[in-house]
This record gives sequence, structure tokens and C-alpha cells, in this order.
Amino acid sequence: MDHDEARTKLLDAAEALFYARGIQAVGMDAIRAASGVSLKRLYQCFPAKGDLVEAYLRRRDERWRKSLAEYVETRPPDERVPAVFDWLRRWFSEDGFRGCGFINSFGELGDAAPGVVAVVREHKDLLRDYLRSLAGSAALGDQIFALVEGATVIAGITGDPAAADSSKTAAETLLRTAS
Repeated sequence: MDHDEARTKLLDAAEALFYARGIQAVGMDAIRAASGVSLKRLYQCFPAKGDLVEAYLRRRDERWRKSLAEYVETRPPDERVPAVFDWLRRWFSEDGFRGCGFINSFGELGDAAPGVVAVVREHKDLLRDYLRSLAGSAALGDQIFALVEGATVIAGITGDPAAADSSKTAAETLLRTAS
């Protein structure tokens, strides 16, 4: 197994385990066992658990934002902000949804993991910038961002995908009053 294949298997295992059980609850041996990668190769790919967590979050960020953008970009420009919440509802309805992996990671590790904090903040900055571009202004985009984050936290805690619907209604109201 080459380095890239091992890295992919490790990241697949880490994502599944970290998201389902939490970062601190999952040891490197569990990642090794789930991935089928030797412990020696694991540490060649990721010398420390923090390196693996950061790589997991970066890969999750890329895939998550790409999926959101692909969904939203299929809509006419005036329907793109509401489409964000339709996409969120679909995500909130997936089996195994446990809220935002970035918020979960930050809440679990906090300032004790500055590399993780940096990745989480980068993800949130990129999402906010994307929403600002959809909304057409920084102020409106920031309000939409707050609705997205709130809906995600509520859905993660309650298990109710309808949090996306409430936030979508609020976003549509903001859009109407902004025009």
C-alpha cells in the first residue's frame, strides 16, 4: 500500500470514527484497526493525532463546501440563499448526522489544539465569505451565516431537520427587507 492510499484509508477511518464518537474517544489504534493500515505507516502519514485531526477537518471542509456550492449553483441567482437551507435540511436528515464536525471539534478540543482551532476558523471564514457573495453584501451575508450556524447547532442537538426550515423562513424575510 503506497503513502497516498494509506493516507486516504486513514482519513476515511478517522472521519467516520471522529464524527460518530468524538476525537478524544478515538485512539490511534482504533484508526489503525478501522483503516487496515499498519501503525508504522499511520505515524509516517500523521506523526501526531493533531495532524490527523487537522487533515480530517481540511478534507471535510473541501467536500462539504463543494457539495453545498454544487447544490446552490443549480438554482437561479434569486433562489440561491434559500437553497442553502434546502441543502442543510437534506444534510440534517442524513443517517448519522451529529451536527457540525467543526463546531464539535472546537467544542471538544478548544484552545488546547491551536492547529484545529485554525482549521475550524478557516472553514467558518470561507463559509461566511461564500454566504456574503450569495447575499450580495457583507452585512446580509453575516446574518445568513448566523442563521446557518444556528440551524446547524439546533439540528445537531435536537435531531430535528426542521431547524433548516425555520432559518430559511428567517433568511427569506431578511432578503425581502434588504431589497
